[in-house]
Amino acid sequence: MSGGARPSLLVTRRLPAPVEARLDKAYDATFNPDDRPLSPEALAAAFCKHDAVMPTVSDRITAEMLQAEGRRVQIVANVGVGYSNIDVDAATQAGVVVSNTPNVLTDATADLALLLILAATRRTYAAEKRLREGRWDGFSIVGGLGRSIQGKVLGIIGMGRIGRATAARAAAGFGMEIVYYNRSEIGDLPFTAQRLESIGAVMAAADVVSIHVPGGGAAPLVTADHIGLMKPEAYLINTARGDSLDQAALVAALAEGRIAGAGLDVFANEPEVPEALRALENVTLLPHLGSATREVREAMGHLAADNLDAFFMGTALPSRVV
Repeated sequence: MSGGARPSLLVTRRLPAPVEARLDKAYDATFNPDDRPLSPEALAAAFCKHDAVMPTVSDRITAEMLQAEGRRVQIVANVGVGYSNIDVDAATQAGVVVSNTPNVLTDATADLALLLILAATRRTYAAEKRLREGRWDGFSIVGGLGRSIQGKVLGIIGMGRIGRATAARAAAGFGMEIVYYNRSEIGDLPFTAQRLESIGAVMAAADVVSIHVPGGGAAPLVTADHIGLMKPEAYLINTARGDSLDQAALVAALAEGRIAGAGLDVFANEPEVPEALRALENVTLLPHLGSATREVREAMGHLAADNLDAFFMGTALPSRVV
């Protein structure tokens, strides 16, 4: 980008300071100092005011925004590997470029998936709650018992980068047996794994199920029927997308004791989390922290900026979606 007016950019949420400084230098950038989600109306108006929008996965980019009369936006540079928040078909029809930030958050998200596996199976939330409320009576041989994951079966739904990284950690660190469902066989895995024929087969076989699939479909990929196939002592982990799982069915299964527990980092209608879910002690809940390390969030911001720079310089984008 050289000469002429700088492209106008809306950044919908706060980014690490080095990324914001870079964007402010290269673009006529508008930031969101409150770091709260923009209203749909404000976001829609931005599409007629700016050349580019840099949203996060919590910003819903609709067909109406992308195809609005007077639309000015040429590129949506999503800060996140997932892009189910964007109507990609509408973007394609409108000629709007969409990019994302893959690869940089694989390890951090896999680390968090393993954290949730351990927290759920060792029942750490219920134990900490008891301690903080002053209800701990001291060490007990039979108190606060969880489950060991050593040698247990981990089922992976979606053996993409994050699914593979999670499985690798579980296999190497805890000797877990890996089964998985993926649309295609994955070759050359650095650990032993068996592909099963369906999601249901994985749900029925696993002691712990970890979801690693994109959301954005018309219906959840992991359904109430799938949850009904799980062992009573099994655990369900989701660090992918809240809408990839039938959340209401999971709440019912947890409340009725039909599965042992769960660990969730994502929710169906973020930032809303149902009271029925928050009240349960057999689920560990985190506020979408999968990529939340300083290093990773900065790398995500810089990759989104790289995509913007490439677009306005007329070169190939590092991670273009459409």
